[in-house]
Amino acid sequence: MAAFVDESGKVDEQVFKSELFPYTGAASQRVIQGPQFGVDTAIIDLGNGLAMATSSDPLSWIPSMGAKASAWLSVHLLANDMSTTGHAPQFAQFVLNLPTAMGLSAFQDYWRHIHELCEQMGVAITGGHTGQIEGQNSTIAGGGTMFLTAPRDQILSSNGAQPGDSIILTKSMALSSTAILAMAFPESVSRHCGTEAQQQAESNFWNLSVLKEARLAAQTLGIQKGLHAMHDVTEGGVLGAIAEMAGASKCGVDLLGEALPLKPEVDAVARLFEIDPRLSIGAGAMAMAVKSGCEAQLIKALEQEGIPCAVVGKFTPQQGVYRITEADGRQSEFNVEGKDPYWGAFFKALKAGWK
Repeated sequence: MAAFVDESGKVDEQVFKSELFPYTGAASQRVIQGPQFGVDTAIIDLGNGLAMATSSDPLSWIPSMGAKASAWLSVHLLANDMSTTGHAPQFAQFVLNLPTAMGLSAFQDYWRHIHELCEQMGVAITGGHTGQIEGQNSTIAGGGTMFLTAPRDQILSSNGAQPGDSIILTKSMALSSTAILAMAFPESVSRHCGTEAQQQAESNFWNLSVLKEARLAAQTLGIQKGLHAMHDVTEGGVLGAIAEMAGASKCGVDLLGEALPLKPEVDAVARLFEIDPRLSIGAGAMAMAVKSGCEAQLIKALEQEGIPCAVVGKFTPQQGVYRITEADGRQSEFNVEGKDPYWGAFFKALKAGWK
């Protein structure tokens, strides 16, 4: 389910279209790409052939994971959205609504890690707001916004997929959800899946950035040439991301279920927690809409940089029709409107006393 349905997660497409989209302030001809369900970034015309792309996301503060991991998640999820433009973020603003239980030392540690990650990416922090809020006990510690400027005709949007484009997916399904579960419950995962699988799943957490493959795809195929659109995988998993991308692009989808990449340790942890890796939070994977005939060129470039990837299907002209064909030939339609299974699995394990 979703926000205002079972009070969890993001709003669904229906709520977005009925309650948010009609009420977006003053109209401006400078807004090239405004709010749209399934679109990662806004694009604003700056004149003289330049445009600014911007995107916002929640910030994470998860005490059980520590300051470094929380900062890593916060910064990279913001940067992942920006990378779908084909460019790296340049500026950032952070609003920190911190719990009263967070002491100055913990805050210093958290903020230093955010600073270091932004510095490594070349992102200048230009401002924001910082404070503590009574009753703030969530793992969401506020929100951040990143910005970049680039030539107007060289900024991709995730609604740019075209019928006939191949869908290339990098890395693996359910990378972030299984990584966080392996980090949060290391003893239980090691006992049931083996120590090696637990360690491999946990190590995937430090490979959640998609900036490298996004930049490489843009450089290899050319923005608006061989590369038409990108969308990073978050809530709703791979199927959710591809469906959002198709919906925003007014396309349909034909997927090959057997082709969807799944690392062994991810599969093991997903089975343990009884979550569907196709529908589980999958930060670290990028879905790309690639012009037919350009697939081999991009796959070669990605694999030379150690980034596994696969062609998992095509965008079709049948708007709103999302099909998946399984290994045995069975074909069915899918529509991602349910609650991401990761959340239920996490709290079920927590309640059961898993460690």
